[in-house]
Order: sequence, then C-alpha cells, then structure tokens
Amino acid sequence: MVSRRQWLRGAAALAAAPFVLRPGRNLGWAATTAPLPVPSLEEGRLVGGVRVFDLTIRRGIHDFGSGRRGPAIGIDATYGGPTLRMRAGETVRLRVTNRLDETTTLHWHGFHLPAAADGGPHQRIAPGTVWTPSFRVLQKAGLFWYHSHLEGSTGRQVYFGQAGTIYVEDEEEAALPLPRDYGVDDIPLVVQDRRFDADGAPVYALDPMSIATGYVGDVAVVNGAVSPHFVARRRWLRLRLLNGANASLYRFRFSDRRRFHVIASDGGLLDRPRRTRALLLAPGERAQILVEVRPGRPFRLEAEVLSPMMGMRRRGRGRILRRLRVLDILPEPVLDPGPRPPRRLVWLPAPQPARAVRTRRFVLEMGMGGPMMRHRSRRGGRGRMGGMDGMGGMGGMGGPAGPGGPGDPGGGDPVAGSGPLPGGGPGRRPMGMTFTINGKSMDMDRIDEVVRVGTDEIWEVINRSPMPHPFHVHDVQFRILDRNGRRPRAHERGLKDTVLVWPMERVRLLLSFRDYTDPELPYMYHCHTLEHEDAGMMGQFVVVA
Repeated sequence: MVSRRQWLRGAAALAAAPFVLRPGRNLGWAATTAPLPVPSLEEGRLVGGVRVFDLTIRRGIHDFGSGRRGPAIGIDATYGGPTLRMRAGETVRLRVTNRLDETTTLHWHGFHLPAAADGGPHQRIAPGTVWTPSFRVLQKAGLFWYHSHLEGSTGRQVYFGQAGTIYVEDEEEAALPLPRDYGVDDIPLVVQDRRFDADGAPVYALDPMSIATGYVGDVAVVNGAVSPHFVARRRWLRLRLLNGANASLYRFRFSDRRRFHVIASDGGLLDRPRRTRALLLAPGERAQILVEVRPGRPFRLEAEVLSPMMGMRRRGRGRILRRLRVLDILPEPVLDPGPRPPRRLVWLPAPQPARAVRTRRFVLEMGMGGPMMRHRSRRGGRGRMGGMDGMGGMGGMGGPAGPGGPGDPGGGDPVAGSGPLPGGGPGRRPMGMTFTINGKSMDMDRIDEVVRVGTDEIWEVINRSPMPHPFHVHDVQFRILDRNGRRPRAHERGLKDTVLVWPMERVRLLLSFRDYTDPELPYMYHCHTLEHEDAGMMGQFVVVA
C-alpha cells in the first residue's frame, strides 16, 4: 500500500516540475496536448420521487484545441453534453429545451422505454419548445448515450456535437470491486473523428462518395478535444468507450500492445472480464475496459480506422485507412493501487432461441437508382456543408436551402450558412444511390413490422452490400446467437443493441419484447452509419398487445 506521506511527496514532486517524460522503448511524451475534458456529471434533482434532468440544446462556438475552433451544437455545453447518472428502477423525467433555430430530437440510445419517450424521428422538438419524456429505468448497469435522431439530419447534428453519455447504476454492479470514481479512474470517452478546414473549423461537406461510405474524418476528437492527454493517478483505469463517429469503424489498441480487460458491452457487464489486445467498435457500439497503469510508463490509446471499401469479404478484414491518436495516458510518479479486476462479474443467462415465436429477415442493400447526384459545397461562414444541385433543402445532406427552407417546418435562418452553424434542415433525401432494408427505404408513414408484446423473436440481419453496416434496434437489448452459423466472439456475448454486420454476412439476434405497447407510435431499426440512416437505411416497427 502507498502511505499518505509517499502519496503527498509524489504529488508535490509532480506539481513542482513540468511533466516531461524520458523517451525510450515505452514511448514517453510531454503533455503537449490539451487535458482530457471530462463531461460534467449531472444527477438531476428529485421531485416527488422522480429524478428530473434539465437539458438545453443550443448552438455555439467550440474550442477543440490544437488551433481548431468553430461552430458546434452543445447540450448544456459548447459541444457534446453532460454525463447523466441514473439508477435502475427509478423514474426519470427529462426536460429538453430546443434553443436551436431548427427542429431536432433527442434519442435515448439503448433504453427500453415507451415509444412516445424514445426520442426517435417522430418525437420532434420544434425551435423554442420543450419536450418532457418520462420513463422508468429498466436497464442493467452500463454505458448508454443520447443523440439527435432527426430524419435526414442525424448525421449533421451529431457531427457538430449533439450527443452525450448516460451512466446507469444498479446494486449488482455496485457490489463489485471496480473503479467508479468519476473522472479519476472511471472515464467516459466519446471517440469521434472530424475534418477541419484551413482555418481550423469543422467541415461537414457531403458528396456522393461520402454518402456511400459514410462521412469519415482524419482527426480524433475525444470528449470534444483533439487527441487530448489524461494524467492517471490510479493503477487501474476503467475506460467507458463510445464509438460516437458518424461512420468510422475503430479497432482500439494501446501503443505498446498491452493487454486489457473488456468488462462490458452495449447493455451492461459481461459474465467475466475478457482479455485482449484489440477491440473493434462500430458507430453506436460501446464497451467498458480495464487497463493497468505503471508509474513512469506512459502509453497511448490508438484507433485504427478500417476502410469501409471492403468489397465482398466475409469477415471484413479491410485495410487500415489511418491510425488516430486518441488519448495519451501519463501516469503520476506514485499511483494508488485501487481495486484489482474481479474474476467474475455478473450472471448472464444463456440465450433461449427455442422460445422465439417467429423469425424475421432484414436484408441490407445499397444500389443505384434515379438521377445521379451532383455535389455542391457551400463555403460561406466558418464551416461547410455539402448539397446536391437542384435538390433544394436536403437535411442531413447539407442542402442549400438550409433551416427554414423547403422541408423544414421548424423554420430558422433564411440562408444556409448565415448562422454560427452551416445550414441544412430536415428534408428530402438525395437521389442516385439507394439504401434499403428489405428493398424499402425509410418512410415515416409506413409501419414495416408489427410485433406482439410478451414474445421472443429471432431477427436475421443479412448484409448484401459491399460495405459493413452497424445494425441498431430501438427499445430492446438483444443477444447475438451466431454469425454465419458461428458463435459470436466472447466480448459480443452480453447484452447488445448495435451489431456490426460484415459484407455477405448473416447475423442472428434474439430479442424479447416486454412491457410497452403502442399501435401508432413506432420504434426504429436502422444502420448506425449516420449518412446511411439519413439516406433511408431505416425501418419502423410497433409493439402491440
């Protein structure tokens, strides 16, 4: 154990000297980048036994660090939002105020809740209005998140910052010897990639290729900062990873190829820690990992971005498009040992596919149809948005009409790019390339599937396109039964709400539909590559009695 005197001596030495680490085989760095911003922890306020959160969405100017600064969307922040801490079993109410000059939504990704509270494209929040959903927290302890889900504009609004994390706690997780000192040894990491122009402003300029592949950046942004650093004071760190990118597939590794423990997937803890040297996460997926820190041995969390142009390879072992510097971890000279990882975590019952009352098939396809797209970038203001000639307001595709233009009943700026955030409101999708599920593109007025409450189903997701697609289902956490008949990897055997489906792969999922019914308001299922979702790779289902 470290004595109090040793701890104070080490802390005093650290404060008295600049943070310079000797280079060597362990790759030492000086703290040249910005410190990691840790989102504020918001626990709400109790009103009559209900936990109330007040959230305000607004535009602003955000400093990303390293000379990069520009327009952004924040939720009680200049970019991103606070971490909301909720407890299993309690009822929460969220007062969401829209101070944007355009319509938006806020989706509680990964939550089992009534359709009216889901925050999908049907729960629109007009400018200047307040949306107040309420639901009981029925999740296991885990990392969840909230983000824009406006049809046609999800990609743009999330790209400029409209997303944040949620911690759910329960008694089972609280009894385990795990790091849980928020911001000290329990750290949320929202990992994204962005493009910046010559002036350092973020750029979201779509063209036909970036719609087809999804919009991929070349600079890592973590919790709103460019490649920051974190000073570690504990021997064990719990990193809660969220792939918050629009489209990039991240294979996370550490610079020295050290092993780490994966302890949780999208919906909660695994049965036991799984040791590995690399972890692949698609957009929307989450994982919690434990990594050991040693005094005087800095290291770096890196993300290999896989190329989406994989052809028809079954397992999608595509080439590495680029390596991103995600987070430098700089240990203090003296570390608090903290708790060691437990050997067992929680009990997870084995999936029971025999209980499924039916099997549904979802075929993901991309193709060409209609007039070819012609790209036009708007270069007004500090940011840029792409559009298509002759298409008017195109929402997430960055149409030249902008907020308040055709297709945007929310109103707003009369000219796209005239405000602090470049234009584009919800509207029509681009013609040319089609994105479909079971041969159909998204139609807000069409219900694609009807599910009976109290039943289990198997959903087969088949990818017949040349690119991987992360498939996300609202309302339920599912279990992955198999990939092309093979058992999923160990870190995928827990609760999931998003699954990456490789080209020419069939993945079978087991879903249980409980508690909530609504014959009118649907939930979504869709590709979580946000440009694909905006372009129509999304469907709707209702749960009925």
